Amino acid sequence: MKLFSKEQIYEGDKLTVERQSISSTDLMERAGEQIFNWMHLRLQGAQVPIHILCGIGNNGGDGLVLARHLILDGYNVKTYVVNCSDKRSKDFLINYDRIKNVTKKWPTLLSCEDDFPEINTEDIIVDAVFGIGLNRPIDAWVKALFVHFRKTRAFTLSVDMPSGLSTDSIPKDEDAVVWANFTLSFVTPKLVFFLPETAKYTQQWEVLDIGFDPEYLYKTETEAILIGKHEVLPIYIPRTKFSHKGDFGHSLIIGGSYGKIGAVTLASKAALSIGAGLVTAYVPKCGYIPLQTAFPEAMVITDADEEIITNISYEILPTVIGLGIGIGTNSKTVEAFETFLKKNKIPLVIDADGINMLSKNNDLLKLLPEQTVLTPHPKELERLIGKWKNDFDKLEKAKQFSKKHHIILVIKGANTITVFDNKLYINTTGNPGLATAGSGDVLTGIITGLISQGYKPLEATIFGVYLHGKSGDIALEDFGYHSLIATHIIEYLGEAFKELFKHPELQQEQDDIVDNNK
Repeated sequence: MKLFSKEQIYEGDKLTVERQSISSTDLMERAGEQIFNWMHLRLQGAQVPIHILCGIGNNGGDGLVLARHLILDGYNVKTYVVNCSDKRSKDFLINYDRIKNVTKKWPTLLSCEDDFPEINTEDIIVDAVFGIGLNRPIDAWVKALFVHFRKTRAFTLSVDMPSGLSTDSIPKDEDAVVWANFTLSFVTPKLVFFLPETAKYTQQWEVLDIGFDPEYLYKTETEAILIGKHEVLPIYIPRTKFSHKGDFGHSLIIGGSYGKIGAVTLASKAALSIGAGLVTAYVPKCGYIPLQTAFPEAMVITDADEEIITNISYEILPTVIGLGIGIGTNSKTVEAFETFLKKNKIPLVIDADGINMLSKNNDLLKLLPEQTVLTPHPKELERLIGKWKNDFDKLEKAKQFSKKHHIILVIKGANTITVFDNKLYINTTGNPGLATAGSGDVLTGIITGLISQGYKPLEATIFGVYLHGKSGDIALEDFGYHSLIATHIIEYLGEAFKELFKHPELQQEQDDIVDNNK
């Protein structure tokens, strides 16, 4: 799903009106009706008090349309106008007149704290004060109104955006933003719904279709794309009757040091479990017996040193290399890493101490093949791109870094974001149970194993992040947040793949393959 910017929404609004020969008031009517339909489906006429607080712009106009429809359907509605400016939008004024024609209870004007309505915990608040166009600090009394909302603990539904929240910046004062239980977002979710510093302002969201021009939606490129099941389905490459392990490549996992052989074991298992044809682990000597014992499906090559990697040398021909997990930053390892990069031409996935070594010697970044995948955790990311002021600054720095070095950067988090070529791919799977030791090693192995099978690095990263999260989501049902461990992610990868096949079109494709095999 594309995440349109504020400017793109404005442009789409304008084009929709022109191409469909409707007025902006008609489009506002659609928006308000869609909110009404959403609420009516869930309330079914329940007489809970609904407090609709409208600003004096187009967001407030949406709220007035909603109020009119709720009133006409017999709901218990109280409508208010938050009088925060002398300016009123044209469509707001039109709908203000319309609501006066359907009720004797005209909207109550709020101009100061003395006007605040009494709202009970069991009531519903509809926040239609400010939309995406807010570009100034709000008045102190409006801020107090938003705090009043929170103190009531009433269910708060925001129209399009939680009021006071900007689409492209971090609030300086969290009390100057509505904290919504649910946001009904027009056309597209907003990027701020997925960033750590701003996601807290809406617990849940849903997109409402208000009939934007379909050609505009289809053709317009966006900086950010939300990755769900329908976005990864076209990436998936089915297997055929005559497939054999040689078709799915050879993954080489390089890493480990004394006490950290488990990281390589997890990455190697993940690479094979995601579908790589062959997996070889390159470890110090101390890792030989643990790997051969814990993971007999893997082949093992050892360094001459017992405890660390000092020389990366092998005679196999890998398809892709995953490197850095548990490898440490001993000076001999750093030297071996640099020597390896100077002669390597094979696609790379680099994690953990591999990233730390790159951070300490930026000249090594020049040696990376194009579209090398880097998968840092937050602290490793900071070492790589520098400190950031806020989440938007972090994204900007990440885009610049990706573009400068022609690499794919994975920003791990609740909504892991893959960054490449000024594009953001925001993942929707995963849960807090994935915040566990070894989870990142598994992700490295998954991405490596996908590239091994012929997926392009960017596709492998997007798909790998999705499957990693989906596997964790399925495992969560059996283990919960606290008991989920990295091994579970590997064990449930098959279930994550099977969940993809539940899509009717892909199921038919799989059925056809099975039929051909008979």
